[in-house]
Amino acid sequence: MIVVSNSTPLIHLAAMNRLELLRDLFAEVHVPEAVYEEVVVLGAGKPGATEIASATWIVRHGIANRLAYSVLRTSLGAGEAACIVLAAETGAGLLILDDRAARQQAQAQGLTVAGSVGVLLAADQQGLLDFKQALDELLATGFRLRPSEYQRVVDLWMAGRGSTP
Repeated sequence: MIVVSNSTPLIHLAAMNRLELLRDLFAEVHVPEAVYEEVVVLGAGKPGATEIASATWIVRHGIANRLAYSVLRTSLGAGEAACIVLAAETGAGLLILDDRAARQQAQAQGLTVAGSVGVLLAADQQGLLDFKQALDELLATGFRLRPSEYQRVVDLWMAGRGSTP
């Protein structure tokens, strides 16, 4: 399965020292050049820059459909727009995005979307980490999650484990 990721999940997972979860879960992650540029070049010296640059399992791509990209850029950032186009062009089975507007646009195009929290849930299901602890680590990196959303995902996680919060 082809997996495409935007910059925010890469940056936050790197800041948590858990970027390798993506490799462990998916073997390979594809990113458009706009995301690579944002994280590695413009983000030099920041979390994720060195890790992304040296990760041989992260595959960089250009995008072909410049018209679709231009249309998406009217309401989304460069990375989000390029990710949606790349996911469509490659037939990606999963697109990892955190931005709400980008997620809605991707889903409207029929793409399967997960965010950083979804990656942590998948890693928990594979026994790679403890979800609640990792979620708290994610928030400590500056990841934004409304308190009500935090409680909702923790409650869902606990319910899935057969426990009560």
